[in-house]
Amino acid sequence: MTKETFLHDKHVQLGARMVDFAGWHMPVQYTSIIEEHKTVRENVGLFDVSHMGEVFVSGKDSLEFLNKIVPQDISKLHYEKAVYCQLTNKKGGLIDDLIIYKTGLTEYLIICNASRIDEDVNWMVRNAKDFDVKIDNRSHNYSLLAIQGPKAAELMKKMGINTEQNSFSIRPGTAAGIKLLVSRTGYTGEDGFELLVENEFSEELFDKILEEGAAFGIKPIGLGARDTLRLEAALHLYGNDLDENTTPVEAGLSWSIPKEKATDYNGKEVITSQLKNDVEKQLVGLVMQDKNIARHGYDVYFNGDKIGVITSGGISPVLNANIALAYVKNIEEICTGAIVQVMIREKLHDAKIVKRPFVQKHNIVKI
Repeated sequence: MTKETFLHDKHVQLGARMVDFAGWHMPVQYTSIIEEHKTVRENVGLFDVSHMGEVFVSGKDSLEFLNKIVPQDISKLHYEKAVYCQLTNKKGGLIDDLIIYKTGLTEYLIICNASRIDEDVNWMVRNAKDFDVKIDNRSHNYSLLAIQGPKAAELMKKMGINTEQNSFSIRPGTAAGIKLLVSRTGYTGEDGFELLVENEFSEELFDKILEEGAAFGIKPIGLGARDTLRLEAALHLYGNDLDENTTPVEAGLSWSIPKEKATDYNGKEVITSQLKNDVEKQLVGLVMQDKNIARHGYDVYFNGDKIGVITSGGISPVLNANIALAYVKNIEEICTGAIVQVMIREKLHDAKIVKRPFVQKHNIVKI
């Protein structure tokens, strides 16, 4: 059975085109994807991301437990701060990618992908048997609203939320008399906030954000623009760019893995070896040299040989070009500036390897 967020009827009332996504009935667009995309890049947009998972971890051994299941060093995570993490299997493959927030002395909030909630919780429970820890999946108790764009901070301040917080931080807050958890995070490459609210208050909050945001040009934004925004920012999508057969190093996430972490974690031997000795495949950014779109699953060629596959592809409204992410062989000739070909409808089309992200990101804010 397809699930619905508490805001489902609001989306229908606003005329959204609804689609099934990760087992949820979600809005893909309200007007046009490009219009919604530009709204977030230029003003501010409102996303319902209540399909995401919220798992609370607490207990005497919560720190040790989290250090066991992710490559990141959670002992360095301070109160009310967040860190981007990967949930790895025994071979270093990615069960999911997560954001972990420290909300108390031994309390943590984990945000996970909608399509992976059950797998994540199952893996956590399996790994918790030697730890004094409580794993509490409260995904169906909360709604999550994302306010993203260059005017997001102004809007939040107008609504009474203290915006004096750095990126990747979380604090209690109040808006329209509703108690929230306010994190300065997002999935667009823009500055923004994510508001975690109990379901019963979500409709009231959604309406209030649209009302107060009218002066800033706010619009509700669907999954279509969410995907084009994250692709321009070269942010990974689980199931496309990440899976259980791909390690964080292969996915270009080495920057997030501390090389000095002494604690053992799932897949550490494989990941550590890759950090030292390199990998056979690499994730690259591509810009198509014509009007064709490189879709997920299309093959990539170099000098007539197949070298990889497209994982994500689509339009870039900012660049007015078609862009893609692809895993290709990690060899010297396949580097930034090289021309490769993508097989589209049985014909090869040129694409140029470029640095990621495709557009400048504005999501890191320090107060």
